[in-house]
Amino acid sequence: MKNYFAKIWERSLRPSNWRNQLNSRTGFFAWVVFAVWLKTVIAYIFEFNWVHANGVFQGFLLLLNPLGFTIIILSLTLFIHRKQLYYGALLGLDALLTILLYANILYFREYSDYMSVNTVLTFGTVNQGTKGAGSIAFGYQDIIFWLDIIIFIGLFLFKWIRMDGHRLARFHALRIFTLGWVILAFNLMLSDIDRPQLLTKQFDRGYMVKYLGLGPFTIYDGYNTYETSEVRKTATPDELNQVKDYVKSHYADINPTYFGKVKGKNVIVIHLESFQQMSIDRQINGQEVTPFLNSVYHDPSTISFDNFFNQVGQGKTSDAENMLETSTFGLPQGSLFSKLGNDQTFQAMPAILNQREGYSSAVFHGNNGSFWNRNNVYARMGYQNWISSEFFDVTGKKATSWGLKDKLLFKDSIPYLERLNQPFYAKYLTVTNHTPFTLDKEDQDPNFITSNSGSRNIDNYWITNHYLDQSIKEFFDYLKKSGLYDNTMVVMYGDHYGITNTENRNLAPLLGQDPNNWNDLDNANLQRTPLMIHIPGYKDGHIDHTYGGEIDVAPTIEHLLGISTKRYIQFGQDLLSKDRNQLVVFRNKDWISPDYASLSGVYWNVKTGERIDDPTGSLKTKLEKMDKAAREQLAMSDNLNQKNLLRFYTPEGFKAVSSKKANYSKKATVARLRKSSNSKGSTSLYSKNHHQTTTGEYTTDAPELYDEKSDTTRVIPRGSDDFSTN
Repeated sequence: MKNYFAKIWERSLRPSNWRNQLNSRTGFFAWVVFAVWLKTVIAYIFEFNWVHANGVFQGFLLLLNPLGFTIIILSLTLFIHRKQLYYGALLGLDALLTILLYANILYFREYSDYMSVNTVLTFGTVNQGTKGAGSIAFGYQDIIFWLDIIIFIGLFLFKWIRMDGHRLARFHALRIFTLGWVILAFNLMLSDIDRPQLLTKQFDRGYMVKYLGLGPFTIYDGYNTYETSEVRKTATPDELNQVKDYVKSHYADINPTYFGKVKGKNVIVIHLESFQQMSIDRQINGQEVTPFLNSVYHDPSTISFDNFFNQVGQGKTSDAENMLETSTFGLPQGSLFSKLGNDQTFQAMPAILNQREGYSSAVFHGNNGSFWNRNNVYARMGYQNWISSEFFDVTGKKATSWGLKDKLLFKDSIPYLERLNQPFYAKYLTVTNHTPFTLDKEDQDPNFITSNSGSRNIDNYWITNHYLDQSIKEFFDYLKKSGLYDNTMVVMYGDHYGITNTENRNLAPLLGQDPNNWNDLDNANLQRTPLMIHIPGYKDGHIDHTYGGEIDVAPTIEHLLGISTKRYIQFGQDLLSKDRNQLVVFRNKDWISPDYASLSGVYWNVKTGERIDDPTGSLKTKLEKMDKAAREQLAMSDNLNQKNLLRFYTPEGFKAVSSKKANYSKKATVARLRKSSNSKGSTSLYSKNHHQTTTGEYTTDAPELYDEKSDTTRVIPRGSDDFSTN
């Protein structure tokens, strides 16, 4: 054995032999394999936080899993005889594998997740360019992921490496190709030991990357994407019965104390972009970050929830909207809006409120109408009006790359809001508190001093939080001046996290916690976002400690409005119901409850903050039951959405929405609103104000208010799918 390793050293590893190795086909191949393997491992460790590997065994799998796939892909070039084609193909495949790796690095920095195939296919609906899609943090250190290709090309140019013209025996190429499959199979066997049924149970992306690597995960995800498409084609009405039975058995009955409490009132939903519960009552340098929202949160007219969690997946904002409107989950991969929205059947709140109680509806958002495929989705949900960036002046400094700034969005929406017939259901999607949390200096409150955490994102986050708070205060002031306030329930909720898990250790000291003791349960607890239901005139407001999530908002609102949800397919439960179950399921199959949590395959005691490594007896049975319940809820929702089963079900008194009738162009929308608000019997604020506008009641200190319209905008174009056919 000693002599064997001595030969390996002499022939291969000794630095004096490196040039000889690089000048042979197999030697150069080995160096490329090593380079791809090395940069993948570097990414695992420094970019993906060890992919949540626990222990030596999982650490070994992280070192092993890039090897088999890399050998398989790169060994395809060994069957090429022409030397120029061989070396070109080998470097080309190195570049493709590097693009896959680096794209996931950039995506992970923004979303703390890995790119699915559907994310790539629907990139045009979410792409904001190099500014928007990400606050993408390109760093000088990123050159390390491209360094091998640069060095190899340089060595060829300077003739330190010459192309080997000797053909490689086919058997030798086949042997190396087979070796890659053996390593991959060995990897899969070890993975199955540590995580049984990894492929059949389809654990989340983190599991797949940790055990199998980015390459196999991407291929497997691509297969699942194709399979989902095929399954959808073969769905039958009978498959809906199982879903209906599940929803019926999990229905939480109404609480008579709250049922119909706000019947007939307007509903305004304010979507607080990237706003987390940790910002409520937070003080930085002795100053409240969100003084107005804090006052609403504690107001006796507000029912607030402090254990309300976001449950979004890769669709993020669009997932939050889908749960809010339909009480169904987003998809396991990608955005439901983008992937299925063109022909999906929805039974959403705009249509339900309109058909049951005569509500008009509108969405206000200062971004492009096709972003997240909203032009199509909103039409299929039954929204009558979709007021997007086409309706606003988004030029100059009035917008960020994500759309019109919040203060201007609220103010400039008034000409349209005041013409909606009451009762109305209106949703506002704010954007200024969106990553990377940059805000022009003139928009910042000079009296508010942010933190010095060492993280630009965290320090900027409090600044944009503060701006969002001021924006909402201005809007509330208008509601009171105009007379809308007393007849309107305002629901405010945070759609998803703002600070990614990769930065939570920098955040910990500001939260009074030790970053060295930070763990996955702390990450899960930071997935709380605010939910405030503000009902003017209500006197019994309080902070409700029930555990719930975005999936529960629709039935809660509907019951407050006096609308029974028994006839609809909704997976959430009324947050005010005494019968509700407090199991909060996350999109990746993790879950949390008042007592226990399951996160990345590890159980936690929520009350003590301690890990539960080896549950036994009745506790093990209880935890496994909760695991099963979480998986079942997601599976039922996925079955419903992926197969579009709602097309086979029409609830009592519900008329299927015809998206063909929707026309969201500015010309058609303005004409429609003018006609309805000027008609006899109109209940709009405009008509009740003797056909006089209320825009003069709105006061804002937005510095861009009187800026002239320019020829440039910061809103980044999306691509070929920008143009609506509606």
